[in-house]
Amino acid sequence: MTIPPSPSPTVGHASAPGVPENDELERLRAEVAALRARLEARPPKRVGGAAVRRAVAAVLAVLAAFALVTSVVGLWAARTTLNTDRWVATVAPLPQDPRVNAAVAEYATAEVFRVLDVEQRLRAVLPEQAAFVAGPITGQLRGQVRATVARVLGSDRFAAIWVDLNRQLHQRILAVVEGTSAVVTAREDRVEIDLLPLINQVLRELSAQLPTLFGKQIALPDLSSGAIPENLRLRVEEALGVTLPANFAQFTVYDAGRLWEAQQGVAAAKRYLTLFVAGTILLLVAAFVISPRRRRTAVQFGVWLVVAAVAVTVALRAVRREIIAAVPAGTYRDGVDAAMTVVFSLLRDRGAQMIAIGVAIALLAYLVGPGRIPVRLRGGARRAAAAGWRRTRTGGALAVTRGPGLIARHLDPVRVAGLVVAAILALTFSSWTSLLVIVILLAAYEVAVTVIARRRAADPGFVA
Repeated sequence: MTIPPSPSPTVGHASAPGVPENDELERLRAEVAALRARLEARPPKRVGGAAVRRAVAAVLAVLAAFALVTSVVGLWAARTTLNTDRWVATVAPLPQDPRVNAAVAEYATAEVFRVLDVEQRLRAVLPEQAAFVAGPITGQLRGQVRATVARVLGSDRFAAIWVDLNRQLHQRILAVVEGTSAVVTAREDRVEIDLLPLINQVLRELSAQLPTLFGKQIALPDLSSGAIPENLRLRVEEALGVTLPANFAQFTVYDAGRLWEAQQGVAAAKRYLTLFVAGTILLLVAAFVISPRRRRTAVQFGVWLVVAAVAVTVALRAVRREIIAAVPAGTYRDGVDAAMTVVFSLLRDRGAQMIAIGVAIALLAYLVGPGRIPVRLRGGARRAAAAGWRRTRTGGALAVTRGPGLIARHLDPVRVAGLVVAAILALTFSSWTSLLVIVILLAAYEVAVTVIARRRAADPGFVA
């Protein structure tokens, strides 16, 4: 049996009836050539708008990140420095800080001895043969005066004076940077704190302890109520019988040549802070509106937010080091360092929060993407969640079916466990509000387990 030969295959599609195969091939080749010519004749394709949008969105994300961190610093400065209650709450603990107390006590003691000229007074009253003991006695008196200053500075009575001093700082907005406060003045080259109220209280204490130090009984105003008279300097001069130097009790915190620029910057920030915050929001919104790939923009924003927070933190630390370096080394520098640590503690917390937020934004935006690692992680998370849900349902069912019986059988240990947990929580959260909440929850817990145990015990099928 012979098999007939199969028809030869045709290229493309079958030829039209009556049309030779070669002619059909030529026609197809002509069409391909024509299409190719038309394609080559098209103008060169320009760079797509998506690439431009991606570049613009990336730039806006960088600007928004730095603007956001700067806005946080500006808001902190405004809320801390320009709000009287916040400022007082921030600086109120300073006199109790050991390093601040030591620095101020050392300075106040030096000022008291400068204006009283204690050694010269002793030489004037001692016999000529005993004049050599004036120096040692002065040293002993200096130690006693310094202890008195430290005690007055850390006392509750001086706390009211300290609060009033700082409330005077906020009689006008930006008192520090504009130099309008009678207590803390900011000039073009330095910042000074007027400690005359402290000196006044110290002199009152010394007058009671060492009346012979002044040669007479002196009468100075009592400032423990917090009311500081405007003519305090004149009254101290009259009581001591001396003329106080112009810079007496003026403690210079910062002495350099760049404070004026900082003052102008803070004043400008106060004027334009609202606009700056609004501009930050607009930059962020514009970045996501323009971006053709918003997930990538979110990753970029998160990364740059971390970079901006670190950069601003480094810059602020450099400024702080410069300020501290301008203070004489030793007790004074330690005191200024401690004071700045207290004042800037909230800003440090905000910086750490910004870094954490940036990391979270970048990480979440990356994990929701189509990459191989995010897909695997999401799959693993879904499987883990499903397994956890199954185990939770199983555990819940067991708790519903077997829990009451277990409680009824071991009611006393369950009650004791509740008391132990409540005691641990009470030791951890010691405020009155938290203690009240713990007591209420403990009472509810004890009632609940008792009711459950009794109901279960009343069940005829229950076996203890």
